[in-house]
Amino acid sequence: MSDLNLADHVARHGDEILDRLGAWLAIPAISADPAHADDVRSSAEWCAAEMRRVGLEGVTLLETPLHPSVYGEWLHAGPGAPTVLVYGHHDVQPVEPLDEWQSPPFEATVRDGQLFARGAVDDKGQVLYHLEVVRALLARDGRLPVNLKIVVEGEEEFGSPNFPALLEAERERLACDVVIVSDTGMLSVDEPSMCIGMRGLAGFDVHLRSASTDLHSGVFGGAVLNPAHLAARIVADLHDEHGRVTIPGFYDRVRTLNPTEQSAMLALPFDEAEFRRTAGGAPLAGEEGFTTHERTGSRPTCDVVGIGSGHQGEGLKTIVPATANLKVTFRLVADQDPDEIAAAFRTWLEARIPDGVECTVWEEGRVGPALTPVDHPAVGAAARVIERVWGRAPYLVREGGSGPEEALGRILGAPVVFLGVGLPDDNIHAPNERILLDQFWKGILAVGELWSELAATPGIRRRTA
Repeated sequence: MSDLNLADHVARHGDEILDRLGAWLAIPAISADPAHADDVRSSAEWCAAEMRRVGLEGVTLLETPLHPSVYGEWLHAGPGAPTVLVYGHHDVQPVEPLDEWQSPPFEATVRDGQLFARGAVDDKGQVLYHLEVVRALLARDGRLPVNLKIVVEGEEEFGSPNFPALLEAERERLACDVVIVSDTGMLSVDEPSMCIGMRGLAGFDVHLRSASTDLHSGVFGGAVLNPAHLAARIVADLHDEHGRVTIPGFYDRVRTLNPTEQSAMLALPFDEAEFRRTAGGAPLAGEEGFTTHERTGSRPTCDVVGIGSGHQGEGLKTIVPATANLKVTFRLVADQDPDEIAAAFRTWLEARIPDGVECTVWEEGRVGPALTPVDHPAVGAAARVIERVWGRAPYLVREGGSGPEEALGRILGAPVVFLGVGLPDDNIHAPNERILLDQFWKGILAVGELWSELAATPGIRRRTA
């Protein structure tokens, strides 16, 4: 396949493609908010309709106890061609704080070669460029170079709680030779990279209650336990003075980088000023003895992602609050078990709860860490494609985010290859999320090239389509 033909498709139909993306982005598919359950379903239905329009077959909603995934396929490349499963998700993050958006979050807005909207890059935009390649190739050639399956999840943004069970139930329908995930990014437009691993996740919502009601701080302050103080002590105890997580056994299973991996990690470009710019000016911090790339890719972490207690409005309210809340997430690396980490955290937390304090813990999802062997031929195929489209060989990186990639690879028994075009300053999960349109168009070219490259690469096909 010639990328020039796909480039011609982009040139002739670019406005139409962006209109389609805008229509999908207009649906506020916030999966973590029960108030948006109907919107998530509407998003799935829009995706299903678009799959049918581009020429996919067997399109259906795969139901779960919460939000549906979407499935479509085209399986006419023949038994000698590999079967490729594309994974993405159609749900999105909440949009708060709303007043920091420069344009409405669910109204796709193009400014300076960028398209802004919630879901633009995470992950509707990166799903749509796969659908556009299907549309272009079937319209031009009447066929695809691979047997293609696409599954688009509806619960990724709050930990994919039902997706592993869905994979187990649909194992035969989703059977494939390789999984392609376009839900990651690159180092920069001039420094293309390819993800080879994602961290796992274990998340918790901790609620502390010390009294049946808030108390007058002049009458009871200094005489009763203040749950805000307790929450602060718990937060402080999570790390030692060297930035290491203090939970016993937390690092026991962490896989040490081999010399080749260590060298590759150290070779990654890093501009501290640029990194801090994309981080909103935040100073660097973390586990001592490791680089920023190691801290965000190959080392496990613990972060307090939410904390609250007492009066939050204007002025003082002189009370001892009755409750406090913490939200804690752990990002996990290869060989760490989310179940073991969850049990260790609960034990650690229980030891810090005084008598008379009610502590309730809700789990907010568990996701295993994923790591793709760099010597797999599918990884080599993707690297060659990125070099052709972006003009230089990609760096191989481990990303700090989490998703269902471990479950995809383990349950389907297939390597997971990442082809994502996001950038560090795309404001993922933040106000003013965007996708750089040049990256979006290159994503279309790269997908078409990758399917052809996989079809031509020995060692990809492991099963009969």
